[in-house]
Amino acid sequence: MDARELMDDPHADPQMLERTYDRFALVNAVVSRWRTVYRRDIRPRARKGPVRVLDVGAGGGDVSRAIARWSRRDGLTVDVVALDADARAIRWAKSRGGGVEYRCAHTTELVGAGEVFDIVISNHLLHHLSQRELQETLADSTRLVSNEGLVVHRDIERSRFAYRAFAAGTLPFAKNLLAGSFIRADGLTSIRRAFTADELASVVPSPWQVGRAFPARLELRWEAAHA
Repeated sequence: MDARELMDDPHADPQMLERTYDRFALVNAVVSRWRTVYRRDIRPRARKGPVRVLDVGAGGGDVSRAIARWSRRDGLTVDVVALDADARAIRWAKSRGGGVEYRCAHTTELVGAGEVFDIVISNHLLHHLSQRELQETLADSTRLVSNEGLVVHRDIERSRFAYRAFAAGTLPFAKNLLAGSFIRADGLTSIRRAFTADELASVVPSPWQVGRAFPARLELRWEAAHA
């Protein structure tokens, strides 16, 4: 699909872009379910010792800040690095702090620097990537984790249900909470661009595993212990 999200335009309206970053936390809290990943994958590892997490394509950093906040509440040591190649996103995210380290860079730069993380994650990144970029991102993800590391890339699953549910669910907020942002328009575009589970499974190498979750979620998972 040729359509692109409006916020990816380098000339996107700065105020609308910042309002979009600000509203991501609300949207992701409803649809992305990262608290589940934290409880299932991050917290158990952090209870054994300090954990280092890399959030690839972190955008405004709301998922990174949430993980840092949850781990602090649990009294755990989880160092979170929010990575994005868009300087606009990192600049805005840095202004929000949250105990997260923000970096404007590509994963290949971290690989070249010999960086190592316990867990690599991403949220709503995969559908933004070309086939070449997808394969590079997956390869870099596995190079960036430790010998017992884990990679979890979560994204939307394309379906009529997802499109209609997002359209209906955001319509009442289009002129108030989401007004002046790209959330609704870009969300609908993202669903149209997203993979189905079968499509994603057909383009990722073994031993990557594709899972599904509610609502209309895909999870691409790789564990070093199983590689």
